[in-house]
Amino acid sequence: MGGAVGWILDDADRASLLAHFPPRYAEVIAHHVTAASHRDKAPVPAPASFAVIGHSDAGHGVEALVVLVDGQPHRPDGNHYHVTWSLDPDSGRVPKDSNALIADHGFTEVDPIPFHARPGYVS
Repeated sequence: MGGAVGWILDDADRASLLAHFPPRYAEVIAHHVTAASHRDKAPVPAPASFAVIGHSDAGHGVEALVVLVDGQPHRPDGNHYHVTWSLDPDSGRVPKDSNALIADHGFTEVDPIPFHARPGYVS
């Protein structure tokens, strides 16, 4: 079984965040925060609190928002919690490339912006 488990952004909060952070690239993702990348090996996470704390874009076709989950910036695997925001469809980038983007290029901090998301499976 592929996919991931995580938290899916609330529609109203997604729209608000899209207005606050207009996507740089044509393929808008802005869908979820990943808890674990292999849903067959991890249960759906518990409800949590969320806040955007940063924006990352190195100009290479992937853009991400860095997120706190229950006040924590890092997932158990050591990667930052994030929302893949947008992709350049001609770049060959995929959502998981957000992990390397943030690790390699860091992010610009923003004042925390709370949002809501619900636990669920992500394709």
